[in-house]
Amino acid sequence: MKKNKISKNWLNQRKNDSYFRKAKTQGYRSRSAFKLIEMNKKFKFLKKDSTVLDLGSSPGGWSQVVSKEVVKSKILAVDIKNMKEINNVKFIKGNFNKPDNLEKIFSYFKNNKIDVVLSDMAINTTGNKMLDSYNTGKLCLDAMNLAKKVLSNDGVFLSKIFMGSIFLEIHEKAKNSFQKVVKYKPQSSKKESKEIYIYCKGVLKV
Repeated sequence: MKKNKISKNWLNQRKNDSYFRKAKTQGYRSRSAFKLIEMNKKFKFLKKDSTVLDLGSSPGGWSQVVSKEVVKSKILAVDIKNMKEINNVKFIKGNFNKPDNLEKIFSYFKNNKIDVVLSDMAINTTGNKMLDSYNTGKLCLDAMNLAKKVLSNDGVFLSKIFMGSIFLEIHEKAKNSFQKVVKYKPQSSKKESKEIYIYCKGVLKV
């Protein structure tokens, strides 16, 4: 009974969410599309000829935004969940950290450096906010490690994180890896959420 009540409340909240309604109206697969739209307006990192890697892409809201901005280059989306086809976007189903999928990523971009690596990844919630924050932070660190390997010198890494115990580790690693690091919370992020994004630009040479 309690579970049904929670599900009903969640559905009502979603229906009353202006960004959810806006996503439906404009044909985006998720409300998170507006987070990327807002951050791209602020940081201006998606160019017509940018090469883009979208990690944790399903259901495809961010890839939809990228496909509208990038029209002269390659876009690759990767997720362990299925994602319906999007024009101008190549999709790989699987864990991006697995050696065979890493090889597919490198091969798709022909071992050339990538301009933008995006990560809107988050683990399935357990109800334990500290644990969920930590495990989502680990995904960010894994994505950052890959970004450092594949990004061009002036490349951009943009990732979701949750404020929590692992945040300082992520921020410190970002500062030691990139020339510019900015923490940003889009207006379309829910106010009660501890979700923020970390924007990193310019890979520091070791």
